Amino acid sequence: MTAICTDRGMFLYVVLILVQNGNGEGCTQIRKNGHYSCGGRNLTYIPTSIPSSVEMLDFSFNFLPTLQRTVFPQLYNLKLLDLTRCHIHHITDDAFHNVKNVTTLILTGNPISYTGLDGLNSLHKLHRLVLVDTGLSSLNVQFSNLTELRELNVGTNNVQSVALPPFMINFRDFSSLDLHANNISILRVNDTNVLRQMKGNITLILSRNPILFIEPGAFQNLHLRELNIRSAFISLDAQRDGLKALVGLNVGKLIIGSYRAHHAKTTETNDLDGLCLINYEEFYFYQNQWLDLSSHVFRCMVNATKITLKRGRIRVIEPVSFRQLKELYIGKNGLEEIPQLSNIQSLEKFVVVDNDQVLFRGLRDMPSLRHVDLSRNLMSLRSCCFEYFRDTPNIRHINLSLNANIMLLAKPFSGLDLLEVLDFHHTEIGVVGQFGLLQNLKYLKYLDLSYTSNTFGSTSSFYGLTSLKVLKIAGNAFQKETLGYLFENLIALEVLDMSNCDIDRLVWRDFRDLQRLQHLLLSQNRLMVLDFLAQTNLPSLTRLALDQNGITSIPQNTLQNLPKNLSIFDISFNPINCLCTQRDFIQWIIEHQKMFPKPHNVLCKTLQTDSKMRAIDFDVESCIHAQILTVVLSMCAVLLFVFASVLAYRFQFYLRYSCVLLRGYRASRQQECSYDAFVIYSSKDESWVMDELVENLENGIPPIHLCLHVRDFEAGKAITSNIIDEGIMGSRKIIVVISKHFIESSWCRFEFEVAQSWLVTQGNANIIIIILEDVEEEKTKKVFGLHKHLKKNTYLKWSGKPISNMRFWIRLRKAVMMRN
Repeated sequence: MTAICTDRGMFLYVVLILVQNGNGEGCTQIRKNGHYSCGGRNLTYIPTSIPSSVEMLDFSFNFLPTLQRTVFPQLYNLKLLDLTRCHIHHITDDAFHNVKNVTTLILTGNPISYTGLDGLNSLHKLHRLVLVDTGLSSLNVQFSNLTELRELNVGTNNVQSVALPPFMINFRDFSSLDLHANNISILRVNDTNVLRQMKGNITLILSRNPILFIEPGAFQNLHLRELNIRSAFISLDAQRDGLKALVGLNVGKLIIGSYRAHHAKTTETNDLDGLCLINYEEFYFYQNQWLDLSSHVFRCMVNATKITLKRGRIRVIEPVSFRQLKELYIGKNGLEEIPQLSNIQSLEKFVVVDNDQVLFRGLRDMPSLRHVDLSRNLMSLRSCCFEYFRDTPNIRHINLSLNANIMLLAKPFSGLDLLEVLDFHHTEIGVVGQFGLLQNLKYLKYLDLSYTSNTFGSTSSFYGLTSLKVLKIAGNAFQKETLGYLFENLIALEVLDMSNCDIDRLVWRDFRDLQRLQHLLLSQNRLMVLDFLAQTNLPSLTRLALDQNGITSIPQNTLQNLPKNLSIFDISFNPINCLCTQRDFIQWIIEHQKMFPKPHNVLCKTLQTDSKMRAIDFDVESCIHAQILTVVLSMCAVLLFVFASVLAYRFQFYLRYSCVLLRGYRASRQQECSYDAFVIYSSKDESWVMDELVENLENGIPPIHLCLHVRDFEAGKAITSNIIDEGIMGSRKIIVVISKHFIESSWCRFEFEVAQSWLVTQGNANIIIIILEDVEEEKTKKVFGLHKHLKKNTYLKWSGKPISNMRFWIRLRKAVMMRN
């Protein structure tokens, strides 16, 4: 009783916490009026914001301990309801009345301890019911009214019998029973009576159950669409006996393999003899661990239409007279030799992959064969290819990729005229580029010769491939002048991959016949210029990959002539220069960054640093100001030179300013500084400067020597010269006191602009900003460069509070004393 009270108290405590700490965030609309997601929002009720027209509701990972009629508002259009892991313990009668039109109900991961007699029965239109990991111990669930049910998933529970309740005989559309990962160890004849009386064509999943014994006759006269007993038997012996006990079963797809207990390797010839007692069309045998199989493994599969074997070690396979086999897949089986399955008139698809140095003697007399995949076998073939595919005139697909090496005959595809897909990638062949070996493949649509050690020296390498849509020749080489004619007459080509081919130059003539080309991949080459794009001869191009080349800039006329349909333009990881002379190109990158698959990988290098920055972060505005300043200064210089005698007085201020800057630029950067800091401030803020700034810096320890225009400028000397000589050139740092008076003062703005100009010429960043009083952001833009400086640099702010001021002086003194 104490334990029960403790649990009940904990339950009430959790409820109280959930209610007090908020009912969660609002739901997310995935699709207009159609799909709402409320998953993981800590909700304890269905939000009223969800419209009544909702069709799909994900309410997983919330808190609904008891389902009753009042929980759900009237959602009569709701078709899918996901209540995964909502801590549901009780489902009362008529709980789903307001959502009675639901066709899919997911209750995964709920510890359901009580369900009313009519708890689920109001869901008359339910097609799919998922009760995975709900603590079920049997299939006697009260849902007799769910006659429209098609799929029942009760995996990962503690169900011990496959027996269905008798009322399910009336479920005419029922098609799938998933009992994976339960505790079914014995299957008896009575357990399958209901299944036997149903209409048939049902999928039965018993994988990952500890099956020890199947009573003979349990599956007699049972018709199933699929039976999955993979990883279901506790041992290889149990699997062998269990297969024999399936006598009389009729099934479309049978999936077995990977018994549960570890077992030594076996070479028994009767391990799969039980298959001879079963009628099946498709057979799938999957192993998680290596298992030696008999050479007679196919003996009981002569009537199969499709066979798949994965990871069962078969050294040699004895010939079998298959009657109606259409597809054969053998993967990771340690074959020493690809089985000689010649004369199988019905075989359409043949796949043998992932073996090691397997021997292939060829296929013969297989008129229905269309698809052959022998990739990843490390094969070495000589005299390829028609010698290996004699009397197989209907082959459409050959994949010989990822093998060791293949030698081609003079006419390697004679008799294989209907080929549509040919794949040799990462297999050394080395001669395709020298001769017109493919000219009879007029129906070929896909050709992959990537990384095949080819050097394309013949302009007729692809002659005759008028239907080719995809050509991949990455990782190969080209002789000079070959590219100009290599793609002639490939009028149907849509995808061309020439990545990593050491290409340093392309011209528009190379692609003149490729009017339908949509994807052009030129990654990892040595291209520096894009002359071939200057003329619009690729009207259909939508994707152009130029990443990892040597591109530093793209001229404006090339950018203007890019194909109009181009939507993906990859120029990432190129040595682009971030210079003001390339302002137009950088601006184009910023404006068209949606075209780049990963804009943050479009990097560029500046003169000031060896590190790279993102091109989209380059400050184009600074180039505009610099350009404007350059133009103004140039115009002034020309005007001063032409009209010096007339305009000398009028422009003497700007002339003096330019001369002083020029003299300052030529001065030695290592000259001795007389002051620690030059202070730029408004005369209306002089009291604060003298009483606070001078008092705390010059009278502190160690003293900091400030340059103030009221006391330190040389009398009789031009103000501009004093600013440069005494203030900027004579001081290590520059302190700028920002206030409303500073913004309104033309001399303050001038001093700040001169200071910036000087620091730009010297390449230093020694300006220390003090915000004496807040200034509106728009007003800071009146001072050239100030707004941008405040955005990009840390500044000090005066508050007038004693504690804050103490930190202020410490930071200011540290900033002034810091060496460059």
